[in-house]
Amino acid sequence: MSYKPELLNTLKGYDGKAFAQDLIAGIIVGIVALPLSIAFAIASGCSPQTGLYTAIVAGFCIAAFGGTRVQIGGPTGAFTVLIYGIVNNPELGMSGLATATLIAGIFLILLGVFKMGGLVKFIPYTIVVGFTAGIAVTIATGQIGDFFGLTADFSSPVSVCGRTFGKMPGDFAGKILVYAHFFNTINWYSFAMAAVCLVIIFLWPKVTNKIPGSLIVIILATVANLVIANTCGWHTDIIKDRYVIPSGLPKPSLPDLSISTITTVFPTAISIAVLAAIESLLSAVVADGMIGTKHDSNTELIGQGIANIFSPLFGGLPATGAIARTATNIKNGGRTPVAGMIHAVVLLVIMVFLGKYVVYIPMAALSAVLMSVAWNMAGIPAIRKLLKGQKSDICVLAVTFLITVFIDLTVAIEVGLGFAAFFFIKKMIDVSEVQAKRDTLIGGISGDGTAEQLEIPEGALVYEIEGPLFFGTVRKFEMASERAGADCKSMIFYMRNTIYLDAGGIQALEQCKAACDRKGIKIILSGIHTQPYMLLEKTGIAEKLGRENIFETINEALARAKEIVKEK
Repeated sequence: MSYKPELLNTLKGYDGKAFAQDLIAGIIVGIVALPLSIAFAIASGCSPQTGLYTAIVAGFCIAAFGGTRVQIGGPTGAFTVLIYGIVNNPELGMSGLATATLIAGIFLILLGVFKMGGLVKFIPYTIVVGFTAGIAVTIATGQIGDFFGLTADFSSPVSVCGRTFGKMPGDFAGKILVYAHFFNTINWYSFAMAAVCLVIIFLWPKVTNKIPGSLIVIILATVANLVIANTCGWHTDIIKDRYVIPSGLPKPSLPDLSISTITTVFPTAISIAVLAAIESLLSAVVADGMIGTKHDSNTELIGQGIANIFSPLFGGLPATGAIARTATNIKNGGRTPVAGMIHAVVLLVIMVFLGKYVVYIPMAALSAVLMSVAWNMAGIPAIRKLLKGQKSDICVLAVTFLITVFIDLTVAIEVGLGFAAFFFIKKMIDVSEVQAKRDTLIGGISGDGTAEQLEIPEGALVYEIEGPLFFGTVRKFEMASERAGADCKSMIFYMRNTIYLDAGGIQALEQCKAACDRKGIKIILSGIHTQPYMLLEKTGIAEKLGRENIFETINEALARAKEIVKEK
């Protein structure tokens, strides 16, 4: 394929006015991305700087090498579940995460190179809604401790409901048990700050949509806490109490690429790649709708792949296009990838020169930001609509959601796809029929193109196949074809509504032909579509049936049946 980043397309005719717009948008988005990058990193069980590294390195690469004009990339909530699980695995940790991210980047590039961008759209909507809602619940659950200011003491093993914990568990049920055990340690000052911040975030859009409420509450909470801590002596944890913000990017280094590590993290790497592809292309579609452009999905996947290769080299996390930050970019005038590149530079400048102030952000305020993100991710309106639909869709939604929350996101996607495929096959079987035309007339098309009733000759049977003839519907076909009596000389399969045939269908046709040969019955095919006919030719079945017995119209097939009856 020919690879051409969108940046090169937009630089044609690029002028000072366009740069001024991108500069303003890039600065605003960079400031907005600061608290989100830190919050997502902490929610993932990582240090704040890893979120900043991701937004800087991956954000720059996604803008420079992607196929979307206004995409803003960086760490997102979708990855928090996967990242938390792997960094808390003592055998893997951050090194294993870096390996998984790099492999995911390579996989994304391959998807783009082989033009697989369109295939991501075939992941069922119910699965996307299910695992997104599950991730939202997991994010919210992980913030309960900071939201209420709980102090979980693991200096000695903690036993709760038959389970023993030596540290904060990663699973949903374990976290709930630990939070319930330590709920008597609630810090009312932290809780009040988090609650007020959350209320401000939800009410802020009524004031303005140009500046996100998350940025406002971070600034207000930081200033308010400095004043209150000095005057009243009240304490709530701040970033400085747990982490150190560096003053620059680390030196690039390769992660562990041993065969054993690659084998261990490969399933997680595939999940990271799939999630990155889904979220980035979904964000690209939303951006297209807002500015009236059309992105190149394959180029976008290559850009995402490059970003996820470079991010772990500089100590970053998995990255993808972020819908909220992309929308912020658009609303503030960003129209080319230059805005995304500026946003990354702005974050680097903030980290280098203002990092000493970032450490004073209260953890309670960050938990409020993540709680609001979780609420927006939950997709309550979409869930309500799906709950009014088919039982099969509700089942796929529920299974994907529950497995994401209680087991693992990777398993949830795999099982969700399995359930979706099962229900789809069942639906195809239900709507597929092999109907015998028992009357002496069948609808056909006359020479001038008008509908007419055609007579079925004696000694001929006509079966109309409705829907695909595949492994799921073969038994219906076999049962119908077994009904031929001793007086039957020819059997017509009317396939005008059969647009798909698979190996199971081919095998059924072969078995039917063998049975018909023993009875002296000729098989005639009518109205066959391109895909079934091409498969018949490739497998040699067309030659076995006799090409003189394959026709485009039912009229020709009935005429052939008359000839066979006369011959017999």
